[in-house]
Order: sequence, then structure tokens, then C-alpha cells
Amino acid sequence: MRRLTANTRTVDEIGYFENGLLKCTSWGLVNERVEQTPADFVTEDGLEVTLRMQPLITQGNAMMALQYRSHNVLTVPSRFSDVILDPGMRLAVATGSGHILGDLNAPDPDVVRRVVANPANGIDDERLIAVARGDNMVAVAMEPRSFLFERMREEELRLVPIGVLLSVLMVGLVMWSLRRRLSPLGELEIAVKKREFIVHYQPIIELAGGNCVGAEALVRWLRPDGSLVQPDLFIPLAEDSGLIMAITDQVIDEVMEDLGELLINDRSVHIAINIGADDIRSGRVIDVLQHALARSGVEAQQIWLEATERGFINVLPARLTLGNARALGHAVVIDDFGTGYSSLSHLQSLPLDALKIDKSFIDTIGTDSAISSVTPHIIGMARTLFLKIIAEGVETEAQADYLRRQKVDYAQGWLYAMPMPAAAFIAYHRQNRSAQEVMAQAAQNDRVAPSARA
Repeated sequence: MRRLTANTRTVDEIGYFENGLLKCTSWGLVNERVEQTPADFVTEDGLEVTLRMQPLITQGNAMMALQYRSHNVLTVPSRFSDVILDPGMRLAVATGSGHILGDLNAPDPDVVRRVVANPANGIDDERLIAVARGDNMVAVAMEPRSFLFERMREEELRLVPIGVLLSVLMVGLVMWSLRRRLSPLGELEIAVKKREFIVHYQPIIELAGGNCVGAEALVRWLRPDGSLVQPDLFIPLAEDSGLIMAITDQVIDEVMEDLGELLINDRSVHIAINIGADDIRSGRVIDVLQHALARSGVEAQQIWLEATERGFINVLPARLTLGNARALGHAVVIDDFGTGYSSLSHLQSLPLDALKIDKSFIDTIGTDSAISSVTPHIIGMARTLFLKIIAEGVETEAQADYLRRQKVDYAQGWLYAMPMPAAAFIAYHRQNRSAQEVMAQAAQNDRVAPSARA
């Protein structure tokens, strides 16, 4: 007991009880009659907790006692709130039932218990309140409103001169930039008018058999000088400015022109097209697709729609648009799951067919990363909801083997092929199908040979 007390920073004293009486502590035998202190509450796993008691030996500040069977441990309550706070802020850590374990700067216990009973961030006439919950414990931070306003005034006085200086510098920089070249938004507007966007295609592979079942259409900006601009450099600007819808229209036209013949000749192939939040909110992309399909002869089930989680912020219009798409035959995929705004309620309420696991999770397969355990949970959740599963960013055979063992349906990534122009994808698909036919014939011959020998 003495060794544990000396080696454990959070333990100040350990005691041993027999028949309700204290027999000894980590400091030695007890000659006085000391009865066990009644517990204030008992946890679900049988730990008896006395919130405040006076230690026998040290006779110092009040301690917290944690009793389990015949032993108890004394610890300082302030360790539950051992953080640095700004002056005027108050902190309390309590159980879900309202017992205060530790506090800092003497918060009002009645206010703390009221907040624990209804934990929510808010503001009242006197204070601002922030709440954090976890493992049947609640942390409550409070700050007087007057203190906040005083700090804001101090910040204003300090930052106003800096803000004025920065504003002057920024205005000068903008004026200088405008004189030298068009703004990025202006360049993007011209690119949309001149239809400078092309599409590359990254194959989607069926993990079980190795078949190329389709591809994801990935937009690229081909500048007049021949340079390619990657989508992460212009898609955010296009989404903020509303130009993304015009770019999506061009992608749809390019897909029909590039791969229309392939899709008509092989109805098992599909192309996944990304749609933005504005298209999901307005639903107008459905009409655009209908007109494009009618002109090309491609069937609706051959065009999958991939929507990122940003498109699901407004759930009601998203449910309507995606429901209309599925009613027409399109499959709907939630893209980059786990990196945005989605939740399990979205998966349950939205009309979805498949879930795409983001590359950031695939990269953790076989590593000791803190988020490596998230991938199997996403796979299990998707399977429970009867969703097809697509893994993107697969780069190693070890990742592919793991995904096959987890019965993931499809994969795409550099292990199979990089995004490529339409002609290269058509050749890739043709070669893949030929190889699959050869392997199927070889397997058929292997099955026939034993019977022939017999």
C-alpha cells in the first residue's frame, strides 16, 4: 500500500478496513477506532464514493474517498479540475446524477446541478455556460457575461489599429493584383464559358472477381497553355460562386460524348458523377441528366451519382432530390464518408445505395493510427444498412486483401489505375474484360478436366 501511494501521483493515501473499522493505512497501523465513512453514492461497478472527508493521518484538506471492498483510496478532489483557467471563469466536474467531483474558482453548486440536469450550452442573465459530456461525467464551465464584454473591449482596443493596418495592406495588395491579372473567379468564369473542362476516369474494380465495373468521372481544368489544374484548386471556388452547376453540366456532356458508345455496348458498366450541394438542394441536375440520357441512349442505372457529405446539410431537399434520382434508376453514393457532416441518422433517413470510404481511412489499414479502428466500424455500419461499399485510395495489395476479407464490394485507387483520359479508360476496360474472360475459361477447363479423366 505504501509503495502504491508513493508511486502513484493521484493517490495520497490507501486504507484497509475490516468489519467497517480502519485497520491500517499506507502510513502505518491505526490504533484509534475509525469507522468507515458512509458513501455519498455508489457507481455501477460497485465503487463507493465519499465526496469529502478528513484524512486520519495528515489531517489536511478535505479528500475524496474511493472505496472498493476492503480498501479505499484518498485523492485530492481538485485533480478532477486540474486545468488553467482565465480569471473569472469557473469550472466543475460532476457525475451524471449531479454529484460534484471537483471544481475550480468556486462555481455555484446549485447552478452546476441545474446545468447537469439539463446539459446544454447557453447563456442566462449572469453567465455564459459551456458543457462537455462523456462516460457518465459532465464538465461545466461558466464565465460572467460582464467579464466577457470587458475582454471584448480590451481585444477591440488592441486589435483595431492592427486591423486598420492590415486592411490598408490588403487593399493595396488587391489593387496591385487586379492591375496585373484577372481574379481567380474571373478566370474561372471565362473557363466555364469556353468549356475548358475535361474529364478523366478512374476505374472501379469489383474486389471479389477483379472485374472493372465502371469508373468515377473526375473533372480537370485544361488551361489554354495545356496545363492541367487539379480539382482541389478550383472546386471550392466554383462551389462558393455557384459555377459548380455549370461545370457539372459540362462533365455530364463529356461523359456521354466520351463513353456513350461503351455504355450502350456494355450495359453492366456504370460511371459515377459527382454532384455538388447546390445541385442537391435545387434538384435541377435531375432534369439535366434526363435530357443527356435521352440524347445519348445511355440508361439511368449506368449513371451513379456521388454526393459529398456537404450536400446533406439541408436534409429535406437532399432526401427529395436523391429520392427522385433513385426513382429514375440512378444509384446514389455518399462520397468521402466520415470527413464531413454526416451522421448515422443521415444514413438511415436518406435514400442511398452505396457508401464510399474516404482515402484517409484506407491509409490507416495495417497501421497503429488512432483512427485505424474506424474503418471496420464504417464497413459494419454500411453492411447493417444494406449499402454497397466502395473503398477509394487503395494503393497496396495489403489494403486490398484486408478489404476483400471485410467483404467490401468495390475499390479504386492507384493499385489498379490512376485517373486517365477516356481513350485510355476504354482500352483499360477492354483489356480487363479480356483478362477476366481468359481466367473464366481457364477455370472452366479446370472443372471439366477431372470429369474427362474419369
